[in-house]
Amino acid sequence: MAADIGGRTRLCGVLGHPLEHTLSPRMHNAAFAALGLDWVYLPWPVGPDRLGEALRGLRALANFAGANVTVPHKEAVIPYLDELTEEARAVGAVNTIVRAGDRLTGHTTDGAGLLAALAEAADFRPEGACVVIVGAGGAGRSAAFALAAAGARQVAILNRSEARAQALADDVRGVADDVEVLAYQLQSGSSTARILGGADLVVNATSVGLRPTDSSPVDLALCGPGAVAYDMVYNPPESSFLRQARARGLRAANGLGMLVHQGAAAFALWTGRAAPVDVMRGALGAGETA
Repeated sequence: MAADIGGRTRLCGVLGHPLEHTLSPRMHNAAFAALGLDWVYLPWPVGPDRLGEALRGLRALANFAGANVTVPHKEAVIPYLDELTEEARAVGAVNTIVRAGDRLTGHTTDGAGLLAALAEAADFRPEGACVVIVGAGGAGRSAAFALAAAGARQVAILNRSEARAQALADDVRGVADDVEVLAYQLQSGSSTARILGGADLVVNATSVGLRPTDSSPVDLALCGPGAVAYDMVYNPPESSFLRQARARGLRAANGLGMLVHQGAAAFALWTGRAAPVDVMRGALGAGETA
């Protein structure tokens, strides 16, 4: 936290609901302090029906510099922004807002954060791989586009709504016509078993796991022994998804690495300074590997 918050302090934060689990303020405030920046980062819990009001209020603050956007707002925030980067427009989701003058621009740093975390925590690179993404919301969209662009051979999307999974699959095919993109309803059955059985990587891109009582969204016992399981949930650090993965003997990691790397990219966009990644990682304490 900034040592002396005053009238010149620049303001950043995270928009989401719920936010009791977020570690982003701890991470970003440690980074601001390490670089001697008069900035502060706050959690802004905003229900889905108040998102427009929240954005209008932030626009009115002269010291507002930008924000992160998390569940459930990554897609819903788009109509309230002035413009999107090309990548955010293609993905159809935003996790970072940057203010320049009176204009708010939506960016997505989730995909790059995921790829960096997979390489770092699990020594996984997607070239030629078969990947399964559980969830077709904003986080799932970022994962699907990033993994397809990074050379995955096959991307399979599992979602409670098959129509939403299919819509995402169609969008990914539109920019990655050399990748086989599949869509299925998230349920037990032969198709899910077949897809999981052939997966090199399974990504949980849903919010299932934020509560300690949540069950894993998929049965990782169906995976082959060489698969990697990555849970975008990072708090609690060990979800049912990760416990299943470890019981199966899979390489597995939680979302702390992705949080750090997407956060570092957002930090650079807001401040124009390279993020102190080691400081940000150290501020989070617990490791990311399960």
